[in-house]
Amino acid sequence: MLKIRNVKMKDLPELVAIEHCCFTEEEAATKEAFEKRIHLIPDSFFVAEKDGVIVGFVNGPVIETAFITDDLFGNVKENSASGGHQSVLGLVVSPHFQKRGVASALLTHLEKNARENNRETITLTCKENLIRFYESYGYRNFGVSSSAHGRVIWYNMSKKLQ
Repeated sequence: MLKIRNVKMKDLPELVAIEHCCFTEEEAATKEAFEKRIHLIPDSFFVAEKDGVIVGFVNGPVIETAFITDDLFGNVKENSASGGHQSVLGLVVSPHFQKRGVASALLTHLEKNARENNRETITLTCKENLIRFYESYGYRNFGVSSSAHGRVIWYNMSKKLQ
């Protein structure tokens, strides 16, 4: 059975391993970035466990703007108690557990949390091959993002919550 919970600092090695397994070195969050996120935004950083092993995670700060900007990948602040836009800096599932509903469960959990905290939207960027995946969960494609993170073309996706 899949269990979703808030992140803990002891999760750090597993998070880094999964992240680097799923993203290129340029795209992947660093150990230091994860440490900062675990410390500052544990209320919007969730891990999925199966039999005590982390199989995926979702994380991102609450921001004031409707779309993600590249500075967020290194400069995260504590979340406001309510309002704002819930960003997703990473939705990552270990390759052995992909296509088993883990990403869906994590997105659903994040959305429930965002609604409880009166967030306006959930906003993220994704590569072109994932646009349809996010659209199937009610996200709208707003076109190519200004993000140059990892030297990849990203698309702005957003889901209205209110």
